[in-house]
Amino acid sequence: MPTPIPLKQKRLELLDVIRPILDQTIPDVPPPLASHDAFTLLVAVLLSAQCTDERVNKVTPELFAIASGPAEMVALGIERIEAIIRPCGLSNNKSKAIWTLSEILLRLHGGCVPRRLDELQKLPGVGRKTASVVMVQAFGVPAFPVDTHVIRLAGRWGLSSEADARKVEEDLCELIPAADWGRFHLQMIYFGRRYCTAKSHRPELCPVCSQLNT
Repeated sequence: MPTPIPLKQKRLELLDVIRPILDQTIPDVPPPLASHDAFTLLVAVLLSAQCTDERVNKVTPELFAIASGPAEMVALGIERIEAIIRPCGLSNNKSKAIWTLSEILLRLHGGCVPRRLDELQKLPGVGRKTASVVMVQAFGVPAFPVDTHVIRLAGRWGLSSEADARKVEEDLCELIPAADWGRFHLQMIYFGRRYCTAKSHRPELCPVCSQLNT
């Protein structure tokens, strides 16, 4: 009997097929959320929970025109924040989180967004994915944010058999060089939205799935 191919080697072989396709179909990976700095990015990512990036980008210009830093956000107050961000959904919880994290940044971090993943995750409304986005996009620190698109594609493409975001992150980080984490994460998101969708997916029409299934 032939010797079974080790799982990691098999996944690396899959990546050899996947990455050139992503580079061809998704050559440009601009950050999907408009922001000016680490603070505005943090707020924008928080607002994107259960909301489209397009809608967030329509709401944040008004918010950031009034409050682009934590001191201004605290002064704005929870009720005013909520009124502005209402189109993003979950405005009650999000407005409280934005105001509270702004107050914490002023009180504990000198008004600056912390540059450590663990410190970011201590802020209200900030999970590992949000913290990872800030680390890689605002500070250029290698991190691999994992959302539903990344989980779905990693499973379909055989790069991970896990459903838990943290475990999927671990699998992908083992396969992909740290310097490429930010780019690959965004390529997966854009590709998942355009070609490898959650609903009505037709593998034979997907540039990646059609090659992996041959």
